[in-house]
Amino acid sequence: MMERKPSILIADDESTMRDFLEASLSGQFQVTTVPSAEEALARLRAEKYDFLLSDIQMPGLGGMGLLERVMGDHGEKPLIIMMTAFGSIEQAVEATRKGAFDYLTKPFGLDQLNHVIGQAASFARLRQENRTLRRNVAVRNDQRGLLGNNVEMVKLREKIAMIAGSRGTVLLQGESGTGKEVVARAIHESGPRAQGPFIRLNCAAIPETLLEAELFGHERGAFTGAVQARKGKFELADGGTLLLDEISEMPYAMQAKLLRVLQEREFTRLGSKDATSADVRIIATTNRNLKQEIRARNFREDLYFRLNVIPIHIVPLRRRKDDIPLLANHFCQVFCAENGKPVMTITEKAMKTMLAMDWPGNVRQLQNVIERAVILTGGDVLDEHALGLADEIDDTTEPTVLGGDMTLKDMEQKLILGKLKRTHGNRTRAAQELGISVRTLRNKLNLYTSMGVEIPE
Repeated sequence: MMERKPSILIADDESTMRDFLEASLSGQFQVTTVPSAEEALARLRAEKYDFLLSDIQMPGLGGMGLLERVMGDHGEKPLIIMMTAFGSIEQAVEATRKGAFDYLTKPFGLDQLNHVIGQAASFARLRQENRTLRRNVAVRNDQRGLLGNNVEMVKLREKIAMIAGSRGTVLLQGESGTGKEVVARAIHESGPRAQGPFIRLNCAAIPETLLEAELFGHERGAFTGAVQARKGKFELADGGTLLLDEISEMPYAMQAKLLRVLQEREFTRLGSKDATSADVRIIATTNRNLKQEIRARNFREDLYFRLNVIPIHIVPLRRRKDDIPLLANHFCQVFCAENGKPVMTITEKAMKTMLAMDWPGNVRQLQNVIERAVILTGGDVLDEHALGLADEIDDTTEPTVLGGDMTLKDMEQKLILGKLKRTHGNRTRAAQELGISVRTLRNKLNLYTSMGVEIPE
């Protein structure tokens, strides 16, 4: 795999200087040049650059204004090198105080340019190595999602360590709340792509008409409302990992386009004729049985085989109840610290109550229960009453009353609306508990709306 060149943005209002710098640096960098500080700022806010080389004396915002704006923005910043005429060295020194890495005094030769750029590149590598080291330590220490001594969790951690260094596509299967995204992040952060981006796309949350643009990006004017070009998730994930969450909810027609991209390793922005490639590892998740979805003609079998290179099944909490005390105490410590409270003790009766539950919402439900209890409890003990599990059970087991003279469609409507009401309008959760896709639920609700039926929110 070819190593990606670092990117550098050059801002200078003199075209001859831009041409000189581009010719000098194009062998080492992906070079972009702009003639003003304003255009440089727009570029930096639209995409990530490793380095910024900017002249100080430019019309308009100018180099110092650009430096201040960049340093004031949130998020990761490029290493900044300023260029200045000999008589403005004081400004260059001031620029370093405000966050610039170094400065070059015009006129300068190629040797001086390479020396300063080389120092910046070395510093960038050291900075990235430190970030990677800190991230790896954090991965080892962050047990919120992968905590557990159950044999299934031990196997899961071993498998993550085994596959993290590969680029094979991973299919994570498991019920809602089992921690599929946490596992996906652990795979990403444990391997060589940890320094790259981790981009997530929820396939159930994006309308079908916008999903292609979200994945592959679009050019300006590609459709109504496309006022400027925009990168898609594939481009944004270049050098890292793309998580396709709830892949089973992707429309059937879109599945064919995704399959082609996975096969050819390139894609085309909407409104463009040029193919673009990106070095991306794909991790897909689903809480549904994809083989059943294939039989029901809701999911493409060829896409399933393409995604199912490295299958991982995450077991539900009810199948590893021996981990509940460990998880509960961990969550209790975390949320006590987050809320500025002394660590509370979970009583034996409260723990037995939790062990007796099947936890349909899995680890996420247990986490939410403990967080709520910590926030609402005034003392230093969490007992069975503080957990409020009676309410949890009522929310998940409340029956839907169906009349004997109702038609099948009436029963279906009452069941769907009742489930939506109990999930407080959460369509994803309602669909999961009903055993149908979000797309099917959305179609049913659109039908009910057209009939004048009030939809619970």
